[in-house]
Amino acid sequence: MRYKRDMRGYGANPPDPKWPGGAHVAVQFVVNYEEGGENCVLHGDAASEAFLSEIVGAAPWQGIRHWNMESIYEYGARAGFWRLHRMFTEAGVPVTVYGVATALARSPDQVAAMQEADWEIASHGLKWIDYRDHEEETERADLTEAIRLHKEVVGERPTGLYLGRTSAFSVRIAAAEGGFAWISDTYDDDLPYWLDHDGHGNAIRPQLVIPYTLDANDMRFATAQGFNSGDQFFAYLKDSFDTLYEEGKAGRPRMMSIGLHCRLIGRPGRAAALKRFIDYVKSHDKVWLARRIDIARHWREQHPYNPSALRPSRLNREEFVRTFGGIFEHSAWIAERAYGLELGPAHDSAGGLHNALARVFRSATPAERLGVLTAHPDLAGKLAAAKRLTPESTSEQASAGLDMLTDAERAKFQELNAAYVGKFGFPFIIAVRGRTKAEILAAFEERIGNDRDTEFETACRQVERIALLRLKDLLPS
Repeated sequence: MRYKRDMRGYGANPPDPKWPGGAHVAVQFVVNYEEGGENCVLHGDAASEAFLSEIVGAAPWQGIRHWNMESIYEYGARAGFWRLHRMFTEAGVPVTVYGVATALARSPDQVAAMQEADWEIASHGLKWIDYRDHEEETERADLTEAIRLHKEVVGERPTGLYLGRTSAFSVRIAAAEGGFAWISDTYDDDLPYWLDHDGHGNAIRPQLVIPYTLDANDMRFATAQGFNSGDQFFAYLKDSFDTLYEEGKAGRPRMMSIGLHCRLIGRPGRAAALKRFIDYVKSHDKVWLARRIDIARHWREQHPYNPSALRPSRLNREEFVRTFGGIFEHSAWIAERAYGLELGPAHDSAGGLHNALARVFRSATPAERLGVLTAHPDLAGKLAAAKRLTPESTSEQASAGLDMLTDAERAKFQELNAAYVGKFGFPFIIAVRGRTKAEILAAFEERIGNDRDTEFETACRQVERIALLRLKDLLPS
C-alpha cells in the first residue's frame, strides 16, 4: 500500500531559492476578486452565499436572494477594490489577482485597472463555489469554461490557478489541462516545488506549485477566533515577515504570501493595517516584491524539474527489492517485507527509507535478526582476502584501509575475529566508514568483553548504521 500524502517535502535542507538581488524573502500580495462570482440565485445557484463576509456564521438561504450578503460583496467591487488599487499602485507594489471568471466578466472597469497596473490576473475558477461534492467531469468542464471566459474578458488565458474551494480532483485536473505555469491549491510549504503525482498514486504532468496561505490572510476577519482589529492583522503579518526575513538572513530564504479580499481588507478600518504593513516591508532592503508569475519564472530557471531522482515509494516490488535488497547484507527479505508497509514520499529519502527497513529488522524474530548478523563478513577476513565480499562491503572495508593491512595487523584481526565469533556466534560488526584502523581495533577489543545480550543489540545497531550509510549513497539525506 502506498501513502499518498507528502509529509517530507524538502526536509531539513530546503533549496536556496536564489531570489533576485539576494533577497532574504520574496513577498507576494494576492487580491482575491470574487465579487459577482459568489453563490447567488441570480447566478443560477440553489442558494445564497454564506462564506467570508461580515455575517460570520451565515447560513445559505435556499432558493431566495440574501440582500445583505449580496450588498456586502458589492462593497468589495464598488469601493474596496479601488481602495486597494490606489494603495498598491501608489506604493509601486506588484499584485497577483485571483480572478473568478464570472466576477471579472461583471467588472470590466476593475479588469481594465488591473491591466493598467500590470497586475497578474490568474484564474480563481469559473464561479466561487465549493467543488468538494462535484463529479470530476463536471469540475473539469467548469475549468475549461473558466479559461475560455477568462480569455474572452481579459484578452489572454490565465497562466496561474487557485481554485480555493477544491475537491480531491482539482490539482489533477489543473495539471492535466497543461496550460498553467503555476497552481496554488496547497498550503504545505514556504517555497515553490514541483508536483508530479496527484495525491491518488497517479503520475501527472510535472506541475509547479506555489503554495498559498490561509493564516496571513484577511479571511480571518470573517471566521471564528480570527482577527478582530487591524492591529491584530498587522501584528500577525509583521511577525510572519520578521521570522522569514531572519531565516533568510541566516541563509534559508523563504516566500511569504498575503491573501486579501476586496470586501474584507478593503474596509477603511482594516485597510490602514495593510498600508502599515506595506510600508514596513518596503523599509527593508533584502525583499523581493513579486507577482506569482515572476516567482514561477524564477523557479523554473533556478530549479527546473528533475525527473531523474530515485523515488523508492514509486518503484514496483521487483524494482524495489532489486535496488534495496542488499542494503541489509544478503537479507533481501527485509526489503521484500518493507515494500508491504505504508510507503510514501516521506520514505524517498535515505532517512525515510532507512526507517522503513529498520522497522522490519527490529520486528523480526531473534533467529531472523541473528541471520542478518551472520550474513556479514569478518573484518579483513578470508572472504575479503579471496575478494568475495559484496561490492558494498568491499568499498566499506577499503574506506577504512582494511584492504591495506600489515602482516601484524592482519594477524591481530584474525585473532580477534576467531575469539569474537567463538564467544558470540556471529561476526564482529561495526560501521567502519569514517573510522581508522586503530579506532576499529579499539572498539573490537572493548566490545569483546560484553555479555552476549548487550553485544547482540550493539551489533544490531551497527547493522542499522551500515544500512543508513549505504542508503545515503543512493538517496538524498
